[in-house]
Amino acid sequence: MSDLDGGGLDTVTLTIDGVEVTVPKGTRVIEAAERTGVVVPRYCYHPGIPTRPAQCRMCLVEIEGQPKLQPSCVLEAQDGMSILTASETAEKARQSVIEFLLVNHPLDCPICDAAGQCMLQDYAYVTTQLKSRVDEPKTVMGRDRIADDILYFADRCIICTRCVRFMRDVAEDDSLVVAQRGHKAYIDTFPGRDLDNPFQGNIVDVCPVGALVHEDFVFKARAWDMDATAGICPGCSTGCNVTIDTKENQIVRLKPRHNAEVNSYWMCDHGRKHLVMSNRGIRAEVPMIRDGDSLRATDWPTAIAWIAARIRQAGSNGGLGIASPNSSNENLFYFSRLLSRLGIDRWEYSVPQGSTASLPTVPRLELRADRAANGKGGELFGGTRVDAEAVPSPARAGETIVVLEDGLAEAPDGFGSEAGFFLYVGSRLPDAAREADAVLPIATFAEMDGTFTNFEGRVQRFHRALQAPGIARPAWMVLARVLAALDDLEPVSDVGAALDAMASATAAFAGMSWQGLGLKGALVGGDAAAVGAAPAEIDG
Repeated sequence: MSDLDGGGLDTVTLTIDGVEVTVPKGTRVIEAAERTGVVVPRYCYHPGIPTRPAQCRMCLVEIEGQPKLQPSCVLEAQDGMSILTASETAEKARQSVIEFLLVNHPLDCPICDAAGQCMLQDYAYVTTQLKSRVDEPKTVMGRDRIADDILYFADRCIICTRCVRFMRDVAEDDSLVVAQRGHKAYIDTFPGRDLDNPFQGNIVDVCPVGALVHEDFVFKARAWDMDATAGICPGCSTGCNVTIDTKENQIVRLKPRHNAEVNSYWMCDHGRKHLVMSNRGIRAEVPMIRDGDSLRATDWPTAIAWIAARIRQAGSNGGLGIASPNSSNENLFYFSRLLSRLGIDRWEYSVPQGSTASLPTVPRLELRADRAANGKGGELFGGTRVDAEAVPSPARAGETIVVLEDGLAEAPDGFGSEAGFFLYVGSRLPDAAREADAVLPIATFAEMDGTFTNFEGRVQRFHRALQAPGIARPAWMVLARVLAALDDLEPVSDVGAALDAMASATAAFAGMSWQGLGLKGALVGGDAAAVGAAPAEIDG
């Protein structure tokens, strides 16, 4: 017997495929079945869309004592119900639905971008409904561009209406409609209106087949060619949970990953495009140290020993620290420790700003004005936030400058030329960093494991999706080795150890651990015991 704690709510007990389950009153049978490990086939049902039209007829189940099958997506669980989800009658009904859907569905599987992740393809095999009794030619409906970056293949559409209902009931935008009826039905924009919504990309995610496709993904990758990694969107301070799809060490697609405490099932279009584009550009690949008027490439042991010697020579004379608000918590922790070793008691970070957008029915999900993933982390580690257009404060002659990941876009000509020691730690080499005495190449957030802290103080972990170029390494690993060479801290080689060191030395993160955070995260300053006891989750 599997039980669901109703938390004081009224509950009902029913039996599904011989397994008794207790659920809160008002739960739909399709959701109750998932509590027993049974996934009832569905097309129109989506857990994040409140309306359930029961029009696909795939989720029909048999109720003992009732003569007709019932759609489980709208059927409320009742005390004493006995449900059969895979009876001969239910299976035969699903076979009929699949056969009907395939009457005019094109054989596009070899070229369809949804192949391998298509629910119609999957259920056709599950129900063994692979042949059609119809000999007439299929109706050809063609394709259309329903938004600037979204293509609609009408031939493939099964009129589940998920896209229409997402726009209407979640985004509260009536731009999409079902035009015509019967076998002539198709999805279109309402006459005189355009589909132009900052969350419209989610209609591609909810489409169960290949009818809706992002234009920049067409013919780019097959499902079985991609690797999926759990990540965090760096597009703003919300910290949406995402799945990063990669192929041949390039990010090709971003999809939202469910987290009820942050973004539910959705994400904004800005986040999708931001992360894919962040994969571009020329990278710093090897450590470099100054040799006269130029920087020369070297290996890690030589670079770290050289930097440690220069830091000992510079002493604790103070100076300037600048960091990026997209640096991970672990990177910022080791960065702040290095600054303390150098006697630098103030460091700056600036957060780019942009317009905001919200999803009306999901209050926590918002494209926020702060266009950075870890501005909150900068605050927690004692950074001083400055205006995004501010010119970096100049260091006095002989002082030390340490820069972490910041592009120094606003830095004046000759920035750092008067410094006693200028260390640049970054994934790229901007013009302003060419005055540096040493450059340490580091991985971007997509190339390492780490954590971000979102706008409300939720610490969430992300995972490595790409291989870093050359011999670039995570900044927390690099800076820990510099500090170890100065006899300040132990070197670390895995993110769990880095987070443990951070948690033991930083009150806001006390009690947190890599496994304890899981894939849902935890709030800073929360119950440390509860955080540490959180069950580990399988990355997916």
